[in-house]
Amino acid sequence: MQALILAGGQATRLRPLTARVPKLVVPLVGRPFISYMLEWLCAHGVDDVIMSCGFLADGVRAVLGDGSQYGVRLRYVEEPEPLGTGGALKYAENLLDERFLMLNGDGLTDIDLSAQIAQHERTGARATLGLIAVEDPTAYGLVRLRADTSVAEFLEKPGLEQAVDTNLVSAGIYVLEREVLAGMPPAGSVISIERELFPTLVGRGLHGYCASGYWLDIGTPERYLRATFDIMEGNVQTVVGERLAAAGMRLVEGAHVAGRIVGPVVLGDGCEVAAGAIVGGSVVLGRGVKVARGARLERCVLLDGVTVGERTRVSGAIISAGVSIGANCHIDDGVMVGDGVRLGADNTLAEGVRIFPDVALPDGAIRF
Repeated sequence: MQALILAGGQATRLRPLTARVPKLVVPLVGRPFISYMLEWLCAHGVDDVIMSCGFLADGVRAVLGDGSQYGVRLRYVEEPEPLGTGGALKYAENLLDERFLMLNGDGLTDIDLSAQIAQHERTGARATLGLIAVEDPTAYGLVRLRADTSVAEFLEKPGLEQAVDTNLVSAGIYVLEREVLAGMPPAGSVISIERELFPTLVGRGLHGYCASGYWLDIGTPERYLRATFDIMEGNVQTVVGERLAAAGMRLVEGAHVAGRIVGPVVLGDGCEVAAGAIVGGSVVLGRGVKVARGARLERCVLLDGVTVGERTRVSGAIISAGVSIGANCHIDDGVMVGDGVRLGADNTLAEGVRIFPDVALPDGAIRF
């Protein structure tokens, strides 16, 4: 089975985490984010993956290579400019099989993809949309189905005053027959598959599959942290989560720990936790992170090479690679710090502040 993954966005909502690193390969619990999707696809029989890239495409290729480490053949298509979801699909047309999957590259999921493919075959559909139920339908465009799973109509985001009889939204997971591309504008055109292709297929072989399981778009800092914690707590089925559970919720091999750790916690190779420091719960440290005496880290992510000064507290924050944090700092919920930042002692960062790469702040410069 073949899959096309759309990976052309710039992930502006995740900056500065994605200022230099494509979202697809941003570390998520110690691994490139997209590796979770590749392993999930492989488990459902996908062996050929085409990555439709745009922004920072070389960074994606450098990390993922030919895909062999994830059990798939991985090829790349680079859009000359952003073409939209449909434009990216059409641009890759020459590489596509007669039946293939198309996926948005920003989802973390464990839904039963094999069951969606089986329904597609059973109904003789031309396109089958993976749908997931949400608690708050007002935040999404909705899909209404008929009893035979065919799509009846698409609904714009309903207002609070509107009564709706569906809470199904697209999970960005599609099974497609190549024939649906025939009526699209030529390659190089800017097209939205959701707004310009799928509505034309209503009543003409467009079906929906009602999925159950975990699904999350990690496109914001809050969702990135939520995905991190859900993987660690086993709320989504992943290889990493299984390894963590088997290790008693502490993956610390290759780290030197003199302080206290509280699971769930994942420490990369070469991490050092000094005596008197407390790390956890729900903490991920990348390779070579150094945590000084008296520091306290909880519900946060620190990427490779971060150093944390004495008596500094980090909670609910995302700290990018190579950051140096001085002593007696307080970094609280929603804060994001970009690559290579130098933060002096006695600084307080809160209220979701974002510090972009390579900024140097002297001692006591910020106190929110």
